[in-house]
Amino acid sequence: MPFSRMLLILAFSSAMFACEQGSDNKGRGPAPLTETDRDAIKGGVARLDKALLARDWATAASIYTEDGMALPPNARAAQGRSAVQQLFSGFPEVRTFKQDVVEIEGYGNLAIARATYDLELIPPGSRAPVKESGKVLAVWHKQGDGSWQVARALWNSDGGSSLTPVR
Repeated sequence: MPFSRMLLILAFSSAMFACEQGSDNKGRGPAPLTETDRDAIKGGVARLDKALLARDWATAASIYTEDGMALPPNARAAQGRSAVQQLFSGFPEVRTFKQDVVEIEGYGNLAIARATYDLELIPPGSRAPVKESGKVLAVWHKQGDGSWQVARALWNSDGGSSLTPVR
């Protein structure tokens, strides 16, 4: 099933279930996410944070689906795991990076996670670190083996300025 169709189904399902608060959902379409699903997604976020700090670009990109897409601010989209890895490899030295998951909603094998982030990095040609805070919105897809991976992710700064990867 094409990804855009799955997103449409998720949006429609979310609207349907929002109208049926208190329902037990038996036999009515995709099941709501479980705490196990939410914990797996939070674990993926933590692995991504750790990989980015370690400059382990292959591990960071492995959090994405094979056809996943990263949508950075002021830069072209990186489509496909290898393009995401290349995007990450262009990041300047990151001293600190932490995402805090604010909410996770979804049904069946699709979830949307909203997070905030704080980072400190050293821009190219500078010795002084720069701090930035921002927000992230990511669509996660549950794989056949039960694991969760990022299908689409976008982020931007709260401060109006954005830091883009160095090419």
